[in-house]
Amino acid sequence: MSSAIFFIAIEGFVKVNKAAIALFMAVMCWALYMLGSGDYIAEFYSQPFRDYLKESAGSGNQAVKFLVENVFSRHVADACETILFLMGAMTIVEVVDSNGGFRFVNRRLRTSDPCKLLWKVVALTFVLSALLDNMTTAIVMVMVLKRLVADRKQRMLYSCVVILAANSGGAFSPIGDVTTIMLWIKGCVSTTGIIKSLLIPAVVSVVVPAFFVMRMLKGKVCSVGGTTVGDDSNMPEFSRKVRIAIFCIGVFGLMLVPVFRTLTGLPPFVGVMGVLAVLWIMTEIVIRKNRRVLRHEAEARVSNIMHKIDMSTILFFLGILLAVGALQETGTLNRLGVWLNTTFSNVYVVNMLIGVISSIVDNVPLVASAMGMYAIQPDTAAGMMENFCQDGTFWNLLAYCAGTGGSILIIGSAAGVVVMGLENISFGWYLKRFTWLALVGYFSGIAAYWLMSLI
Repeated sequence: MSSAIFFIAIEGFVKVNKAAIALFMAVMCWALYMLGSGDYIAEFYSQPFRDYLKESAGSGNQAVKFLVENVFSRHVADACETILFLMGAMTIVEVVDSNGGFRFVNRRLRTSDPCKLLWKVVALTFVLSALLDNMTTAIVMVMVLKRLVADRKQRMLYSCVVILAANSGGAFSPIGDVTTIMLWIKGCVSTTGIIKSLLIPAVVSVVVPAFFVMRMLKGKVCSVGGTTVGDDSNMPEFSRKVRIAIFCIGVFGLMLVPVFRTLTGLPPFVGVMGVLAVLWIMTEIVIRKNRRVLRHEAEARVSNIMHKIDMSTILFFLGILLAVGALQETGTLNRLGVWLNTTFSNVYVVNMLIGVISSIVDNVPLVASAMGMYAIQPDTAAGMMENFCQDGTFWNLLAYCAGTGGSILIIGSAAGVVVMGLENISFGWYLKRFTWLALVGYFSGIAAYWLMSLI
């Protein structure tokens, strides 16, 4: 798996989509696991397998059947919960964006004061990334900046701040980042627990570097002068009230998903699918009422907008989650966790290392691996094990470090890669001007968390 993760990290050089590598890795891991089924059953499932043999009858390799029905299927179910949640959330965001739900952002940010614009960008990006995913937030904010700031060098500074704010905003929210979604769905953190523990460190991690960026801003914001970047000619001509309604249903619906889970006990993807269904029905009704005046009816329909969802990203997550599940079942991750504890014996050091590594390696496999290394301990656990209870120090720091650590390098997060492409920012330019800022913010947030734990 290590070689596969290496090729995922250098995707831009090998020119092979990371989804293909992840899927191949998942298939090979589970195939090898099944080939050694007898050894793994003897080590981890001897008693359940004996019970299975008593209750089942049939021919063939009973060991493989047992593992498929009781082990592999369980990991598939866990992975599918996350995949379905992401598919629903990504579709909702696309529907809101495609129907003009984010147009208000442009009006709210317009100003000639560079420092005022900086803090508006930081605040709005931070809030949006806590509600949406950081990649979508980065796309929206960079496109808005292209409509507001004409000077490219000045805009590059704001765009890099978007990376810091998007990753920090996603770190404290249970639905703000793929890694926090994974930890939340698995039960490592609770909704109120992660917000209460990480809100202040997340704010510190972006506010501190933003103060340094203020010193880099000179003069006034050079306005684009009313021109826009991007073609909105195919956007449906919905009224302002309809656009606001679409925005409210989509964004506030996503905000209420944790509440839905708490009240019903159902997995989060069920709540997301409910929000998508309401949004879908609403847009169909609006289209029917405005059919005579709509010039681009097809672009407004959810069934057509769904084609914009990046399936390679979805398949990448599927491959990673399944591969990590196989490593967990072999005991590899547990042994790695024991080695980390023995070598460092400090959850702060372990998570700081994970955060730094996440600037090079995708944070999804890192967090998935960490979740496989350590088990969630009961609330009665004491001593070192107390850090691994729900909302314990280890899980909170894992969410923070994996989320904000991706800002250290521009290729370390989805938001960074998106901004890199949209603004054509080079790896070296970011490394020289923003890596040290990201590191200052990263360690400042950890220090803030440590001080909070003392209080």
